Amino acid sequence: MQRVAIAGVGLIGASFGLALRKAGFSGEIAGVSSPRSIAAACERGAIDIGICLEEAAASADLIFLSQPISGIIQTVKQLEGLITRRIVVTDAGSTKLAIMNAAGPSLREYVFIGGHPMAGKEQRGAEAADADLFRDRPWILTSKGDHPVEVVFRDWLEKIGARIKVLDAATHDRLVAWSSHLPQLASTALAAALHDRQPMAATVAGPGLTDMTRLALSSYDLWRDILDTNSTEITAALDAYIAKLQQIRTNFADEFASGADFAQSLRKP
Repeated sequence: MQRVAIAGVGLIGASFGLALRKAGFSGEIAGVSSPRSIAAACERGAIDIGICLEEAAASADLIFLSQPISGIIQTVKQLEGLITRRIVVTDAGSTKLAIMNAAGPSLREYVFIGGHPMAGKEQRGAEAADADLFRDRPWILTSKGDHPVEVVFRDWLEKIGARIKVLDAATHDRLVAWSSHLPQLASTALAAALHDRQPMAATVAGPGLTDMTRLALSSYDLWRDILDTNSTEITAALDAYIAKLQQIRTNFADEFASGADFAQSLRKP
């Protein structure tokens, strides 16, 4: 790859640019975003220049879409009329079915690889970007083709330290509803309950409560599209979680044991 274009140079997009640089990428990294975001990403060294989407379509070997889901879908549709050569377009959207369905009609001219790096922070913007954000984190892809640029892209993901996992879009959306979306909603619900019922609990809180409510710091602006595009799977996960909360009222010992077992499995080396 000689030129990478990143559409959306906030936390994820700017971190991808920094990660590529740290891993030794010597080509040009361009950003497609608002002037303010471009300036912040350039200042961090995450990108070299800002360009428009038309120029990215004409000159980039890889276009990385790291916008909100609705923005990714809109950009995918725009690219259909702009790309006239075989390049790779990938994304970082937190749900995959809606994006893959939007990309489907556009596959005539370019290779689209749905992607989702399982990494992030509560902070937003290039100012919070981190070259090591993806290291030792799963990076889910929805396909594993043998087009040369696809192979190069996967090689770079490995160089930046990501752990590649290939899933179909429906399986991805079901699994992340449990592993990512449910924890966010559980954290938000806990913080909201404390806010509404016992705000003074904050004066006696220890690190456990701080840890449990960390995700509640996330912005609804980032989560609106996720909730809209994965509502069925999220509802199923919420229903099961609510049922488990009901069970734990009368069966503390068994629920603590199974919960501890799963929590330990997340911490295995």
